[in-house]
Amino acid sequence: MASANNVTELIITGLFQDPKVQRVCFVLFLPVYLATVVGNGIIVLTVNISKSLHSPMYFFLGYLSLVEICYSSTVVPKFITDLLVKVKTISLKGCLAQIFFFHFFGVTEILLLAVMAYDRYVAICKPLYYTAIMSRPVCHCLVVGSWLGGFFHSIIQIFITIPLPFCGPNVIDHYFCDLHPLFKIACTDTFVVGIIMFINSGLFSVFSFLFLVSSYIVILFNLRNHSAEGRHKALSTCASHIMVVILFFGPAIFLYLRPASTYTEDKLVAVFYTVITPMLNPIIYTLRNAEVKNAIRKLWGKKVNSRIG
Repeated sequence: MASANNVTELIITGLFQDPKVQRVCFVLFLPVYLATVVGNGIIVLTVNISKSLHSPMYFFLGYLSLVEICYSSTVVPKFITDLLVKVKTISLKGCLAQIFFFHFFGVTEILLLAVMAYDRYVAICKPLYYTAIMSRPVCHCLVVGSWLGGFFHSIIQIFITIPLPFCGPNVIDHYFCDLHPLFKIACTDTFVVGIIMFINSGLFSVFSFLFLVSSYIVILFNLRNHSAEGRHKALSTCASHIMVVILFFGPAIFLYLRPASTYTEDKLVAVFYTVITPMLNPIIYTLRNAEVKNAIRKLWGKKVNSRIG
């Protein structure tokens, strides 16, 4: 059991071993993380303050941006600070906490993306019933359900990890704590827990991705019955959603559908979905959505003018 562990502290190898390369990474990744927090934070504030962004789509977008900040913050701040130290360590309890919150916010994001796909389906395929189906109580229930889904997913991950004995070595070949690298240093056969993780993470990601792709195929098919202006607006919105889905699910499926073995490219793929993708999402949503861009300009333009005045 976990109480019999000899290991209480873990050493993280990091992304690269060369100190010069690590310093370069620090200079590159710190602005990326700050852009992630600021960009997603602007969307959260704009959606909550702007009167023109009170539809369900923007309600969900605000929560998605909030989750992006939390998701990135479970890994990136420690990753960035570790780039400046020679020996990178984390306690076993801290490692388990990082795994829990990383999967919690990751799955919450997946479920929110599914909710946003459902919202677009109702808006485009059942426009006459949209306001009745996507009422404010229903939107709140869908968001709460997304958070609960992420919580229960992460609880399963932790429950299968806590009983594993860790008696040494205590070196994790990664730049943050995740299930694959942690299973490698367990002092027992992890085949069964690997299968559980494969189902809970890998297959869940695949089925969620297929559901989202199917939803957008149905939506695009139904756009034939809309006017040219309606098609253009809906396509612009759906294109943003589809881009985010591909950026998020591609790396997740790549990592969690395989057995727990040593793959050097895993770290680089992980950098993409922990550091880069959370920064790209607000850019994608604002660049392809005129309403969000206009709301941001109006809101923050007023604040600047009021300060000058």
